[in-house]
Order: sequence, then C-alpha cells, then structure tokens
Amino acid sequence: MSARLSTEERKKRIREAVIIVLSVILIIILTRAEISLTQLSSDAKLGSNVAIFAVINVVILLVILLVYLVSRNVVKLFVESRSNPLAKRLRTKLVLSFVGLSLVPTMLLFFAAAGFINNTVHNWFNTKVESSLSESLEVAQTYYKNSASNSLYYGRQISSFIKDRKLLNDDNLPQLEALIHQKQKEYNLGVVEVYSAQREELVRATNPSVPKAEFTNPASEDINQGLAGNELTRVNQVGKADLIRGIVPVYSTWNKADVVGVVVVNYYVPYSLVSKMKEITQSYHEFRQLKILKNPIRSGYIITLFLITTVIIFFAYWMGVYLANSMTKPIQELAEATRIVADGNLDVRIESHSDDEIGLLVQSFNRMTEDLRTKQQAINVSNIELSRINQEIERRRQYMEIVLRNVAAGVISTDREGVIRTINKSAERLLNVSSDAVQGLNFRNVIKDKHLEIVNESLRDLIQSKHDSISRQIFLDVRGTRLALHLHLTMLRDESGENLGMVVVLDDLTQMMRAQRMAAWREVARRIAHEIKNPLTPIQLSAQRLRKRYLSRFSDDEKVFDECTEMIIKSVDDLKNLVNEFSNFARMPAIQPEPNDINALIRETLTLYQEAHRGVVFNFVQDDVMPQLTIDRDQIKRVIINILENAVAAMEEKGNIALSTVYDPVLKMAVINIADDGPGVPPEDKQRLFEPYFSTKKSGTGLGLAIVSSIIADHGGFVRVRDNKPRGAVFVVELPTG
Repeated sequence: MSARLSTEERKKRIREAVIIVLSVILIIILTRAEISLTQLSSDAKLGSNVAIFAVINVVILLVILLVYLVSRNVVKLFVESRSNPLAKRLRTKLVLSFVGLSLVPTMLLFFAAAGFINNTVHNWFNTKVESSLSESLEVAQTYYKNSASNSLYYGRQISSFIKDRKLLNDDNLPQLEALIHQKQKEYNLGVVEVYSAQREELVRATNPSVPKAEFTNPASEDINQGLAGNELTRVNQVGKADLIRGIVPVYSTWNKADVVGVVVVNYYVPYSLVSKMKEITQSYHEFRQLKILKNPIRSGYIITLFLITTVIIFFAYWMGVYLANSMTKPIQELAEATRIVADGNLDVRIESHSDDEIGLLVQSFNRMTEDLRTKQQAINVSNIELSRINQEIERRRQYMEIVLRNVAAGVISTDREGVIRTINKSAERLLNVSSDAVQGLNFRNVIKDKHLEIVNESLRDLIQSKHDSISRQIFLDVRGTRLALHLHLTMLRDESGENLGMVVVLDDLTQMMRAQRMAAWREVARRIAHEIKNPLTPIQLSAQRLRKRYLSRFSDDEKVFDECTEMIIKSVDDLKNLVNEFSNFARMPAIQPEPNDINALIRETLTLYQEAHRGVVFNFVQDDVMPQLTIDRDQIKRVIINILENAVAAMEEKGNIALSTVYDPVLKMAVINIADDGPGVPPEDKQRLFEPYFSTKKSGTGLGLAIVSSIIADHGGFVRVRDNKPRGAVFVVELPTG
C-alpha cells in the first residue's frame, strides 16, 4: 500500500513539476512575443519592460488558475447537489449565497476600479502631457541651438575685429587681450579663446561664473578644423556642466583664403540647467517608452484587479463551504430522519451534539416522533375500524351505482337547492344531456323553459298534496322527438324531517304506447279486412255477370250501363287492395334472418328504380368496411322500397336521391341514410310519421312507413327522419351488426 502511495505521490510531483516548467516556458514565450509586438525601441529599458510583461503573464496565469478552481468547485457543487439533493441542496444555497453576496459588491468595485484605472492611464498618456514634454524638450534643444548659433555669431564678430586690426601680430597682442576681455564682457560670454596658426593659445578671457577647475581646452581636432577654414560647434562636458563651443577661423588681411588663427567662443551651461534639461529629455523618452506600454500596463492593472476579485470570490466560496459544512451536517441528519419518518418509520432518533438552535430543533424532533408514535398506535386502531366501515360504505355505493347504471328508468337526484348531484345513463339518454355537463348545476339552468314549466307544475302539485311523492305522465320534445314519460317525483328527508332534496324517476312510455297503438290498429285492420272482404267477391262477380249478360240488350243506354258496371268492378278492386294492405299489416310474417350484404341489396334495389324513374338521379356511396348483416332480405328490401316510393312521390318524379351506408364500429351499428331534396317533413308530422293510418298524401293509406317501422323494430333497429340541408328529408335506418 505504501509503495503504491509513494508511486502516486511521485507521479503527482512529476506532474506538478511539468506544469511549473510549462508555465515558466509559456511566460517566457508570451513575454518575448509581447515585447516584439509592442515594437520597443533599442534604447528602451529592456529589463523593466521584461519585468512588466512577465508580471502581467504571471498574473494572467494566476487568474486562469483561480477561475479554473472556482469553476471546478462550482460545477462539483452542482453535480453533488444533483446526485444527493437531500444532503447538498442547503449547502449549495449557502455557498451560492456567500458567493453572490461577495460577487455583487466585488464586481461593482471591480468595474468602478477598472473605470478609474482606464481614466488614470488615459490621463497619464494624455496628449497634453506629451505635448508639454515635447515642447519642454524643444525649448531645451532650442536653447542649445541658439547658444551654438550665438557662439558662431560672436566668434565671427571677434574674428572680424582681429582681422581688421591685425591683432594677431606679436606687437598687437596687448590690444588683442584687451579686445577679447572687452568682448567677453560685452557679449556676456563664458570663455573666449584665441589660437594662432601654430595652435598656440594667445589669449583667454573667462567669465567669473565659469569654474576654472572644470574648464578644458578644446580638442586639437576641433582647432585643426578651424585652421582648415571650417566653422563648427561642439558641446563638451566639463565636470557636471556643459560647454557649448563655437570655433571660427581668423583669415589673413593679405590673402583672404589663409587662416592665421582660430577664435573659440564658449557658452557655459551650469549644472542646474543641464540637470533640468537632462530630466526633461529623460522624461520625454520615458514617456514615449511608457506610451508604447500603455495597453500592457492598463491590462496589467486590470488583470491584477481581476485577480484580486477572483481571490475574494474564491475566499467567499471556501468560507461558504466551511460554514455550510458546519451547518448542514445536523440539518442533513434531520432531513434524513424526516424522510424516514415520512416513510412511516417513527422509531428514528437523532443525537443532539449542541445546545444551540439546531440542538433545540433536534430535541423537538425527537419529542415529535415520540408523540407521533403514540398517536399512530391509536390511529391505527381507529383506521382498522374506519377501513371496515368505509369498505362497507364503498360496497353499498358501488352496488347503488351499478343498480342506477343498469336500471331502465332515468334517475336524477338533487340537493335542497336544486343542484343536480347524480344522473344515470338512462336519464342522460332520455334528456339528451351529459352527466359531466350538468352535475353541479341547478336543474332550473339545465331544463328548457317549456320543460321547466312542467317540472315546476309537478313541484307545486307535490307541495299542495302534502305528500312526499307524486306521479304523472308528461310529454317532452327531445332531439325533435316527442317522448311520453312517466314522471315519479319523491322528496328526500332525513330522520328529523329536514329536506335533503329530491329524486326524479323517468320511465319512457313512448315505445310502449306506440306498440299499444300499433296493436290496436292491427286489431282494427284485421276486423275491417274481415268485415269488408266477405261481400266484395259476390259484388264483383255479380257486376261482371250483369255486364256480360245484359250489356248488349241496352242499345240506347249501353254506354251508361257499361260505365256503371265498370265503376263497380274498379271500386271493388280498390277495396280489395285496401283490404289486402290491412291484412298484411294485421299479420306481419315472422322475420327469417340470414347473413346478407346490405350494399349489394341496396344496389340491386336501385337498379330497378333507376329504370322506372328516369327523372330522378340516384347516387349511392357505400362503406367498403361494412360487415355482413343478419337480416331478412325480403323485408329489408321492402323497407328500402317503401322509403324510396315515398321519396319519389314527394319529389314528383324529379330530383336527387342520395343513399349511403356507414359502419359504426363503436356501437356496432350499420347506418343507412336515404336523403331526398323534396319538400321535407314538417316538424309536427315527424313524431306521427311512422304511426298507422297517418299519411301526408291524399291517396295514402298511412301503412307504408308503419310497416317500415315494424320491420326495423323486429330486426332490433331504429328508424327516424330528420331534415336535409338545404331542403328535403333524410330517413336514417340503424341495424345491429352483431
């Protein structure tokens, strides 16, 4: 184990050494590149510049390192909070709070300081400062230039005096010395020297302000230049001061090209002035050098400021981690214990390690779990009893729901305010409403005005009767159909007689009453057919016999006799047809269902009608997924023929008839739609249209659609009529496919 640890430690140290070496190399490379990019002049202070860039690069690396550490720890904090949110969520909030509290003022200070640094650096390198330094340097340089020009000018003046007065002769040397001292004082010159052609100093006049100990003679090379006929100036350093020399040749009066001597005029620049000029020059060059380093310096300050900001944030992060760890451990234990309690384990306890607020919280938690454990035991006993009672109530409720759901009658219950509380499927079907739409609403807001009057009248009768229930027969118009319903209304009261609401029971008597009327009409039809059919045959035979035997004997009244007997025979035939229809209606044969293709049956029937009724356009759209129906082929064909006959008659042999079949897989019903564009069926006739002996045609018997309704009912289906848009009627036949 120790060997493995030492190996890992060596690898770690090697990795750290490699990182340090790479960082140093990176700093050197960046420093060299930055110096090259800034294009520093050769006279710049290379050492200070290298130090500036090196410090900047070190600071940058430190900033990158701190940013990496802060980012890494923040990411690690989020990852830990996701992996273990119960333990890390509070710590994350505390750490982020510390970081946030330090980040806001630190960043504000950072931006304010960065702006201050930018303004300061900008003011350092202001163009006015540069202009002032440049102008000061120009003043110093101009002073030296003017002094040099003056030295040459006064040298020429003195040279001209010497030439004109021939003062270089040995006899005139006293005059030369007097002239030189005079001109030195007159022109306020530092030192004036005169040299002969043999480079011998003849005269020197010195200003008392010039230190004699620091004065040096001009170089022989400068004297040679003057003797060669050249004028020149030199700036020589004498001690700490400067000496500006102007060397002017003295020409011969006999031959103007010959130089017989040299006049040297010296301006003395004292140390105080020289030092100020050097300071100006140095300041100017340093300013130019620093101007090149303006951006690196500013960046260095800002990066250093950013480093300080990052250090503060990093310190705030670690402070947050430290404080969070000291706070979250007991809270984590408390949260874990709370989760265990929430899971149902009340035997958990937490050890208290302090007497502060968190310790009090832990003690309170332990007391709470003890109380909960005691109460839980009592609650468990109560829950067992409540569970038994609830199960019994639930069984009764489910039983009542099943009864209400399967009872044929519609059942509606309301509370004392008239708000609908329950409504079963039969009531939904009868009233054409949805329980989801009406439950929770007052029945007065659900029932239509004309139906509401019926209910209100029943309630008034119930109150006046002083009984708890009332029954009556009512008629309601629902979906364009008039329903005959038996209404039974019962008031609900508790043991104290307090009103709890009411229960309404609705029994649909429509089909029963229709069947009763149908049975009555069938009995009537049977008796009429029996009473009429017996004398019809003798009457018809007698009329035919009279016509055959006596027609030729009435020569004068032959026509009258013929018409009368023909009328008797025709009327008897009509009565026989009527009697046959009565008989057919009275004794409908039992259906013989077999599997049949309803689409093929409709196409077969349409073929006959298309040939017989050329003025009517028939269109048929079939459902290709329609399954075979178990039906009586002949009777269903009779249904289609009867409906088509009515449609053709209503359109007076011209118009459009559209037939379609649709299969409803949910209800498992085959739907046949027969639509015409005739005059349609008035709303008041739709309810009675399928009753016996009701007809909208003058010559109709009123049995065709009654037979249709009877056949469809025998097949377990439904037939109804509705309006066609924009005009006409649609007969809808629904047959079960099962």
